[in-house]
Amino acid sequence: MAEAFAKYRETPEWSYKAERTREEWLRAWRWMEPYFGDIAPSAVTMRHVSIFRERMAKKVSQREAHRCIKIWRALRRVAAALKYCVKDADPALGVVNTEPARRQELWHYREAATLVKTALRAGYPGLAALIRYLGTAHYPVDVRTLTPAQRARDEQGEFFRIARAKTGREAVGTLSKAAVRIMDGYLAQLGAEIAPGAAIFRNRSGAPYSKDTLGDDFRKVRALAFGPNERRTLADFRRSGASEALRGGASMEALGQKLANDVASSAHLARTYVPVDESIVRTADRARREGRKRNKV
Repeated sequence: MAEAFAKYRETPEWSYKAERTREEWLRAWRWMEPYFGDIAPSAVTMRHVSIFRERMAKKVSQREAHRCIKIWRALRRVAAALKYCVKDADPALGVVNTEPARRQELWHYREAATLVKTALRAGYPGLAALIRYLGTAHYPVDVRTLTPAQRARDEQGEFFRIARAKTGREAVGTLSKAAVRIMDGYLAQLGAEIAPGAAIFRNRSGAPYSKDTLGDDFRKVRALAFGPNERRTLADFRRSGASEALRGGASMEALGQKLANDVASSAHLARTYVPVDESIVRTADRARREGRKRNKV
């Protein structure tokens, strides 16, 4: 299987995948390679895959086990296309791959403000500006790669127009006045103009934030603001923005435009970005009572 995956990575099809998707495949392969790397795809049995998934679930996590089987199924289709195995004989199809419960964690606006203030006081101005920008409900990987060239303005204010790293889909991130102030203050602090195509958000050394350095700095500031037991992540800001928009009456179609995805028509995405919310449930209750009154007429 290792040979098949290596050959696939040499094809244009691999390069066509979004960066985020390639990262997901490589992350799963890190776990799969010790088990399947030196085995011919045609020799892998359902028992092999079943035992692998069970071990992953126990030693790592249910979420990582689910991810690996999902990527295995896709990789085996590639191996079949490369003539390493028969197309419709994937043993993993006999393995139950139940998706783990989706995250429901949210950040509230005041908590986000606390994080921004804490980051500024602790000497992380780039992180403070980045957290404020997450009010756009963009995914952290898309925020890390923002450039000055993507910034624009219309009669209603400033915004960034980007292509999502995972899907390539166009997205717009509108900036609040507070976000503009913090970003402009941060850029002024840098002391040098950033090139149009260079990353805006940088760590304290002046280097653009990578996935690892951003996570490290955020965890430090999060602990300063809310203590060492806090576990909410930067990615949870995206769900928080979706929840706030729905509470305010945004339609699922408008939310899909905001998130640059198909949340309005995808139950999978709805489970990810639309957590159960008491205020929305009560809105449905009020509508139901109104309907009951009308039925009496």
